[in-house]
Amino acid sequence: MSESDGVARPPAGVGLAGLRSAAAGCRACELWQDTTQTVFGEGPETARVVFVGEQPGDQEDRRGEPFVGPAGRLLDQALADAGIDRRDSYVTNSVKHFSHTVKGKRRIHQTPRAEHLRACRPWLEAEFAVLQPEVVVALGATAAKGLISPSFRITRDHGRLLPWTVRLAGSVRR
Repeated sequence: MSESDGVARPPAGVGLAGLRSAAAGCRACELWQDTTQTVFGEGPETARVVFVGEQPGDQEDRRGEPFVGPAGRLLDQALADAGIDRRDSYVTNSVKHFSHTVKGKRRIHQTPRAEHLRACRPWLEAEFAVLQPEVVVALGATAAKGLISPSFRITRDHGRLLPWTVRLAGSVRR
């Protein structure tokens, strides 16, 4: 599911289940080597809202599910406070493998680098092509960089409604 240029090549027309299955074999960047598994997005294909995080954490990598660790508990509380049922939304990450360093027995989170965001962007685009969400919420600066632009700055751009463009097979869809 990857090419030598370091960018994932998801299959087309396979739905979320097919994408999830294909992503399990992704080798577009080196992050797959020291992780337990690919952590793909989760939620219904009918979701109108998509929440995008940075990357899976240690617990997400071990369980293979997005937002099940401390960040997931925080997201669940925020959604509950806002009156949003998580089961009606789709949650995913800009990077599908856990970027970390090992210190003793612990795996310590490392912010994914630009090449990891670039390698995984086609997975996001493929998810969005299936979902066609009305609203996408970036959960943090790294997620926004993966979605919008490497030049995104949270101090400058937070809270602004920004367009997101999907590039599918050489075309542009807005």
